Amino acid sequence: MKRLTLTDILVTVIIAVVFAVVYRLWGPVNDSLKLFPLQINELMYGMWFIAATVAFLIIRKPGVALIAETAAASGEFIVGSQYGLEVLIYGVMQGLGAELVFAFFFYKSFSLMTTSLAGAASAGGSFIMDWNRGYMFDLVGWNLTLVLVLRTLSGILIAGVFAYYLVKALEKTGVTDLLRPSSKADLETLEK
Repeated sequence: MKRLTLTDILVTVIIAVVFAVVYRLWGPVNDSLKLFPLQINELMYGMWFIAATVAFLIIRKPGVALIAETAAASGEFIVGSQYGLEVLIYGVMQGLGAELVFAFFFYKSFSLMTTSLAGAASAGGSFIMDWNRGYMFDLVGWNLTLVLVLRTLSGILIAGVFAYYLVKALEKTGVTDLLRPSSKADLETLEK
């Protein structure tokens, strides 16, 4: 398994910067959906997990999911996150959730199923943080179940399915060939 190169790290950080802006803009969207009943805003929560899965699908190396999610959360904080410094810890936990799934598959599975599991595991990382904050204890059983199901579903759909097809679309443009050549001959050329 290849180690991260400086190019890999720089591309990961660029992806994270893009998603840091998206994350910052996503806060008001999430807050506006809190006006609706039945925890509908949880269906949008998966957007905060997407940097990890997109970066890994593009770079395809160990550590990328954790670095991307942590860097995106850091960027969100720097551009003025309404959630404060706490977003950094959330970013680490969410990125770690995705990273563990990719590690489970030895960083060799780039399938829709693996990406969806990584999105769900990122949701798991956010639940650990919410649990530590204590407010999950205030929810009644049905409401807690709704939060768990909707956020996990959001992780699967946004950070999993949407991320997977977003990267597939990028692959069709040829952009990802610069980072991971499509043929063995291309790879050998880059390694010289």
